[in-house]
Amino acid sequence: MKIAITGATGQLGGLVIDALLERGADPAQLIAIGRSEKKLAPLAGKGLETRLADYNVQPDLVSALEGVDKLLLISSSEVGQRVAQHENIINAAKQVDVSLIAYTSIANAMTGGMELAEEHIATERLLAGSGIGYVLLRNGWYIENYTDQLMGYLNSGVILGAAGEGKISAAARADFAEAAAAVLLSDEEQNGKIYELGSDKPFTLNQLAGAVGAAAGQDVAYQEVDPEQLEKIYADAGVPGPFAHILVDTDVRIREGALEVSTCDLAKLIGRAPASLGKVIKDNLDK
Repeated sequence: MKIAITGATGQLGGLVIDALLERGADPAQLIAIGRSEKKLAPLAGKGLETRLADYNVQPDLVSALEGVDKLLLISSSEVGQRVAQHENIINAAKQVDVSLIAYTSIANAMTGGMELAEEHIATERLLAGSGIGYVLLRNGWYIENYTDQLMGYLNSGVILGAAGEGKISAAARADFAEAAAAVLLSDEEQNGKIYELGSDKPFTLNQLAGAVGAAAGQDVAYQEVDPEQLEKIYADAGVPGPFAHILVDTDVRIREGALEVSTCDLAKLIGRAPASLGKVIKDNLDK
């Protein structure tokens, strides 16, 4: 049973491979697909087969997917180009008879109303019409989306946002990776399943500020900002306009519940409680 992972050299892809190996997967049955031979080399050193391919070049994708039974399609990081890139991969998978595609979508894709979800929805529809078996891993927000900004929070003492008291069922990237590994290695039929993945302990941005302050031993406050003003703040800080708009739209949708996950799918898949917000913050501060 050959399992391939696209975006294998990215942050999530690397963690998925680690989780697969930790769960007993035979490295010789794993295929790591990426764009950089240099970045793929360490994975070859772990015993994996590595194949070069770019999401934009379908002929290379066809070759890369030859002989693959299950494919983890990790969504492209290039917002605005995802649909075309994902379609290339899905079409390539059809040509070589891949039996199952697991796709990393976004939590509450169909109901959350987030602009960031639009390309995920389009990809889910492509999968539904592809004739290939598929399973949706609707990942919630990564806690790392916030911990990557820890120094900024601590230097300013403020977390800015427009999310109100909206709850965010964020979890550590490693936990989402472990969930993907569990699905890929499962003996149960996965075709048609949809997993809404997130922590069972959601938090608000106000609670995030409190957790950051407690872990660092200093005061950090959440400051609610009008969406239009927040978008201007991001733009003035050098964030490209379209991305600044998506960030603010996400906050507004969080206020409406777009990133609150009510299932326990993540805990069930990984067989334990997801890492807590406090632990992930502390681990990042200790680095």
